[in-house]
Parts: sequence; structure tokens; C-alpha cells
Amino acid sequence: MTAVGTRSSRERGDEAAVTVVGAGPAGLACAIALARRGRRVVVREWHDTVGHRFHGDFQGLENWTGSDDALEELRAAEIEPSFEHHPVYEGIAFDASGRSYHVRSKRPIYYLIRRGSGKGTLDHGLLQQALDAGVEVRFADRAERSAGETVLAGGPRSADAIAVGYVFDTDAPDGNWVAFDDALAPLGYGYLLIHGGRGTVASCMFTGFKRQGEHLARTVEFFRERCGLKMRNERRFGGFANLRLARTAVQGGHPVIGEQAGFQDALAGFGMRYAFRSGLLAARSIVEGTSYAKLWRESLLPWLRAGVVDRFLFNIAGVRGRRIVLDRLSRADAREALGRLYRRSLFTRILFPLAWLRYRAPLADPSCDHIDCGCVWCECGAEANAQGGAPSVIGGGHAWG
Repeated sequence: MTAVGTRSSRERGDEAAVTVVGAGPAGLACAIALARRGRRVVVREWHDTVGHRFHGDFQGLENWTGSDDALEELRAAEIEPSFEHHPVYEGIAFDASGRSYHVRSKRPIYYLIRRGSGKGTLDHGLLQQALDAGVEVRFADRAERSAGETVLAGGPRSADAIAVGYVFDTDAPDGNWVAFDDALAPLGYGYLLIHGGRGTVASCMFTGFKRQGEHLARTVEFFRERCGLKMRNERRFGGFANLRLARTAVQGGHPVIGEQAGFQDALAGFGMRYAFRSGLLAARSIVEGTSYAKLWRESLLPWLRAGVVDRFLFNIAGVRGRRIVLDRLSRADAREALGRLYRRSLFTRILFPLAWLRYRAPLADPSCDHIDCGCVWCECGAEANAQGGAPSVIGGGHAWG
């Protein structure tokens, strides 16, 4: 099945098309940027639609890694936020003892968006923009070989963190809650997001995958007790994220972007802003004939390294350390305080080598032997192996307020 934009590829002349493998946020952002600069673009997506694995669940487009607003950053790249988006200025965080902390900011901490194929979702909005820009999108089209100018945006290759939860309908008022308790989400966090009668509740865990059912049940019960959570028409979802630092993010001479390159925040798993940025950098490298590896290492690597250091500190902080951080966060402008965690500093440069050495071990999950397992990673991995590819992240970029 092929979808062709309002300006067909034939109208762009006889130049060879740039192939983008994958129609996620990174791939579509890259395709839009290339098309707006007069390049012919063909996007090849192995699923039959965009947002195939999402169910309208809420996620967050973080707004603290950079001084510019995330939406203004997109507009500067000629990508309009034509999807539903809701700025979040405040929310409630809980520590492991159940104590609450009110966090707030003068500017949006993040933007609440929905993922999936339906109207109003991020994925549908980006697809429509790509088509309007003249991009040819081929669904149910597996790209097994790369020829000519190609950008790889096929999704993650392994699971370093997973999320499992429910999307649901509710009469509850809007709100944003997050809980840092290893009983709910080992080395991660549970979250509850409600807006306009829709909600998402989930456990985002960095270990303990095989006991995902227990963690999710505790997470739901926690938010029932603390926030009065009531769900109707709940539907379960799950997904995983691949967190790593690439050396070049170039494969066979082709730029690798988004989740396939492992461009995810190691601290909390946010990845959409990195997806957009890496897709735009890949487009720039093609248009200008510059090195993609050089571009992303200059623009993204400092943020990614800071995330590794932050993850290392989070893992060793324990209950008391996280409580201290939440207390300080509640006394400051949350967006500015979070931004400081990712800024370049002498401390980060000094600590990074140690954090990098310890980075993989805490993320590897020794709890799952992958035998008779129904965890998210095993289920998604089995599907990927059966179909010869890598599944898309579900819930990559979890959000809290």
C-alpha cells in the first residue's frame, strides 16, 4: 500500500530519491525536512500504518533539554505541531514512602501528546505533513537492502527498559502524577496521566521485567489509593526502549536515527525530542553533504552523556537520595532544575567515564531467563524475530509532570 503526497515524486524531476526506512517520528521528520528542501523522498514502513503499536496512550515531549521550547524547535525546522499537544506546567511526584511533592514551572515542563494512527495523534499528524510535502510513503514494505542515499529509522534492537500499562476512559479531572518507588517500577517510575476524559497509567521499569504484572498491579493500586484512579474501558499496552551510546550512528554509510541509533535519554527514557533532532540532522547532512556523525556528536552527544551520568547517580542514590532530589525539585522551577541536570559541566565530564563503565550493567535485566515468559520484551522480540525485523517502541518517551 502506497500513500503519495499532493506533489508526486515525478514533479521533482529525475533525481534519485532518498529512502527513509521507518515511519516513526525520526523517519518522518527527516523525510519532511528533505522534501521541503526539494529532495524526492520515499519512506518505507514495514507495518500497514503509522503508530501501529500504539493505542492512543499519552506520552511526553520533554521541554528541558535545551533553552528553546520543543515546539518552537520543530517550527524552526518547518515542522508544525499539527497534532494534539497540551502544555504541562505542574504535577505531583511521590517518593517511595508515598510523600507527595508539588512540582511546577513558569514554562511547559513537557507537552502531553497521544501516539497511534488515529486523528490527533503525533504519528498521524507527521504522516499528513509528510504527504503534504510530497513524500511517498509505502506501507507494508520491508526494506531488506539499502541502495543509494538511505536513512535508517527502523526502531530499537533490544530492551533496556520496558513499560506496561493501561489506556482508559475516565471522568476524573486532568492531572499528572509520577511515583518513584522500586516496588512499583524497579529503578524506574510509575506514572498516571489524565486529560480530557482519557488516561494512561503505567509502570516504566529498568529491571525486573519478568515480574511486570506484579509491578503494574501495584502501580494501579497505588494511584487508586493516592489519586482516586477510576478506569473505564481500559486496554492494556506495553513497549520497550533501547538505551545506548552509538559510536558513529552510521551503518553501511547510511545515517541511523532515532531509536534505531539508541538515541534515548538514559535517565527517564524520553526519546521523541532526540528522534526529531537526529532525523533533522540526517536530512541536513544529506542536503549539505556534511558528516552526519560529526553533526550528531556535536549536537546530541553532550545531552546523551549527561543522561548516562544522571542514570548512574539515580541508581546509586537510593530512596533517601531520590527523596532529597524531589524535595529540591519542588522548591525550584522544575523545568530549569531538570535542564541543569543535562547541561555540560566539569562534574559531568569527570564522572562520565565511571558512569559509562557502570552504564550497561544496571540496565541489563538478569531477572528474565526468557523461558515461558510473557514480558513485554519477550513478546515483542518474538514478533520481531518471526517477521524478520525490529518492532517499534511502545511508550518510548514516557512522561510525567
